[in-house]
Amino acid sequence: MQVKSGYTGDMLGRTYDNQVCSAARALEVVGERWSLLIIRDALFAGSTRFNDWLRLGIATNILKSRLDGLVEVGIMEHGAASRNPDHYEYLLTEKGRDLAPVIITLTEWGDRWSAPAGSPILYVHSVCGGSITQQTTCANCGRVHDPAELTVRPGPGMPPDIAARMDGNPRGEAQMRSTH
Repeated sequence: MQVKSGYTGDMLGRTYDNQVCSAARALEVVGERWSLLIIRDALFAGSTRFNDWLRLGIATNILKSRLDGLVEVGIMEHGAASRNPDHYEYLLTEKGRDLAPVIITLTEWGDRWSAPAGSPILYVHSVCGGSITQQTTCANCGRVHDPAELTVRPGPGMPPDIAARMDGNPRGEAQMRSTH
């Protein structure tokens, strides 16, 4: 069953109705660059007011559309500022804060492949000062060392007819392909 966000704006310009995939559904909501940068700045730069995001270089009409969309899908809330009720602010909800690992992982990928001078920012644990990283871990044995060790299987939300056809594999498993 396809879950619709209710957002009527044009975040990506298309939907992925034919995809039975949580990643595709997530991209419908946050897969546009301005949305991810707005969320990043809300998470890590303390941005809460409309004008805070203008430093990104985003046009005001696009910013308003993205903020309205993020509110509509429950990633942000919009309301009177606690310190000054005459001003309004946008605050991340739990759903929005749950995107922190996504931003960190995307940053790590960018640091590796798109930052020849090194990491422009570092995520640090405010309690102990340690570096923050994202890792893929196995619930049974710990860390996964190579993406080629990963396989996918149909989950409880996969329609049975699609599960049976996955990769032509009778068990419905597909292995990650490695290029090394």
